[in-house]
Amino acid sequence: MKTLVIARRELRAAVNSPIAIIVAVAYLVFTSAWLFFRNQFFARNEASLEIYFQIIPVVFVFLIPALTMRSWAEEKRMGTLEVLLTLPFRESQVVMGKFWGAFGLLAAVVVLSIPLPVTLSRLGAFDPGQIIGQYIGVLLIGAAGCAVGLFVSSLCKNQVAAYILSGLTLLTVTLLGSLGQLLSLSGWFSRVLTFISFMPHYESWNRGIIDTRDALYFLLVTALFLYLNARALVARKSA
Repeated sequence: MKTLVIARRELRAAVNSPIAIIVAVAYLVFTSAWLFFRNQFFARNEASLEIYFQIIPVVFVFLIPALTMRSWAEEKRMGTLEVLLTLPFRESQVVMGKFWGAFGLLAAVVVLSIPLPVTLSRLGAFDPGQIIGQYIGVLLIGAAGCAVGLFVSSLCKNQVAAYILSGLTLLTVTLLGSLGQLLSLSGWFSRVLTFISFMPHYESWNRGIIDTRDALYFLLVTALFLYLNARALVARKSA
């Protein structure tokens, strides 16, 4: 219940600011432009949206920090973090409330794109199972991204620093697997980079393959950074 109180507070704050509208418009416009103009969807004559969902993790690198940058950094700037920590809430409840607020808004933005595949499905034999798997993959990588962004925000004193550092962190962890290929790395180090990277675990979902190992990876990453976020609050509270 206390977690829901924080989540509603975060959602109200986001909806009452221009951030929600900016993120929603940017997401819908860029992903649609990527599909129809950059990749000439109709000229490809393929009943598949893999190319559409392929770019979403990169889009999240820029959009998720916008949703999470204010979560803790703004509390510090306004001097309300200390007040929040004195409320009869456990640190884990506050962190989960912040997370559900950010992730709920991101999920709402993603849901707004559903009319696109619904409309295009009338033009060809699209695989609904694949599209459902792709949306699940988007939500999983979005949850992990929100957890990372919140943790980074908890370490920053202002929103600008939180946005930049969150974006750089997400860019690194998203494309880390490609770094090994770019540098022609081999052996265990390359495998470690590939395992840590978001993209290899997302690609199976983009192909419509439901892999519980990849789902577990994103859930563990989400849980890890939420735990680190809670520990950062405990350390600040006891300082």
